[in-house]
Amino acid sequence: MKTAFWLAGATALALAGPAHAGDTIKIGFVSTFSGPTAVIGNDMRNSFELALDHLGRKMDGKPVEVIYEDDQQKPDVGKQKTEKLVQSDHVDFIAGYIWSNVLLASLKTAVDSQTFLISANAGPSQLAGELCSPYVFSTSWQNDQTPQAVGLYMNQKGVKSVFLIGPNYAAGKDMLAGVKMTFKGQVMGEEYTVWPSQLDFSAELSKARNSKAEAVFVFYPGAAGVQFLNQYTQAGLKQQIPLYTAFTIDELSLPLQKDNALSVPGAQEWVNDLPNEQNKRFVEDYRKKYPSLRPSFYGAQSYDAAQLIDSAVVAVKGDTSKKDAMKAEMEKVNFKSVRGAYKYGNNHIPIQNFYLQDVVKDADGTLSLKTVATIVKDDQDRFHDKCSMK
Repeated sequence: MKTAFWLAGATALALAGPAHAGDTIKIGFVSTFSGPTAVIGNDMRNSFELALDHLGRKMDGKPVEVIYEDDQQKPDVGKQKTEKLVQSDHVDFIAGYIWSNVLLASLKTAVDSQTFLISANAGPSQLAGELCSPYVFSTSWQNDQTPQAVGLYMNQKGVKSVFLIGPNYAAGKDMLAGVKMTFKGQVMGEEYTVWPSQLDFSAELSKARNSKAEAVFVFYPGAAGVQFLNQYTQAGLKQQIPLYTAFTIDELSLPLQKDNALSVPGAQEWVNDLPNEQNKRFVEDYRKKYPSLRPSFYGAQSYDAAQLIDSAVVAVKGDTSKKDAMKAEMEKVNFKSVRGAYKYGNNHIPIQNFYLQDVVKDADGTLSLKTVATIVKDDQDRFHDKCSMK
């Protein structure tokens, strides 16, 4: 069934149907632009637009047209929007995708049409393994990798037991599996909550307290992360059980989490203070363009997605019918990433560093995320050997 489902993805690129280069480079961008998680989608769009500014709004001299579509955080809607972009708008590339379940629902449309898709966030394990495709690239990570780094850090801290909490959807399952992959201590329990509607975590917090675990690991992006951290603190658990996290604290949620986020370490492949020149320019110009905001890792990955697309377009001198050449160029990572240099595995998932990040309070009282240390270097996801591409 999987073989039949992904036949187009496994077919040689040379068999791709005829395509004709247009006068513009058309890019579809699918993300969440409504509801409580729209702040994430807006940051991704802001950063993608900044990348286009830095590129002069052109790729190989051709104007760039971006069609932004709101998936409403619903897999069926994301699939419909992806179909529109491919079948009606005839885009050259599709980028974006926050949520793993939305991406998985949309993937077949892109692969069947042989349209390059660049995930700027979602990294389900299937994408790295059996559902990998010549037409799909990531500028983020495979979901397990970031929590695996947190598991390694907990080992370094001598943590002997942990209680795991996350949402019951593809990414939530990957995140908790990632921690279990590297953490050497005992898992005292794990809870999966209704996603995305559940914002009351009192039952899960009670179970965590009663488990007698030395630490709690949690994964909740967006508004759920704000609610969880507030409730964790209000329940008095923050003073009793150290909290470790992935994707729960970022530059978007931090203004709402405030001091509750202090002393809660996490991991990420990008932090705003990474010292390379491309990142310094990205952060500085983002804050100039959007003065009340700070860029997040979602935005950094979207910025890189635009740069990756540009590298492919330039390599073929704007002729986007040359899919073999575009694929080969993207595999080289021939652009300056804001995370620093990285390379692609056979499954088009980045092989990259992961950093320990922590919240600090600046002299003026402003909270921000800072790089503390490198947890793991050149990390490759654990599903790459299940990918048929070599």
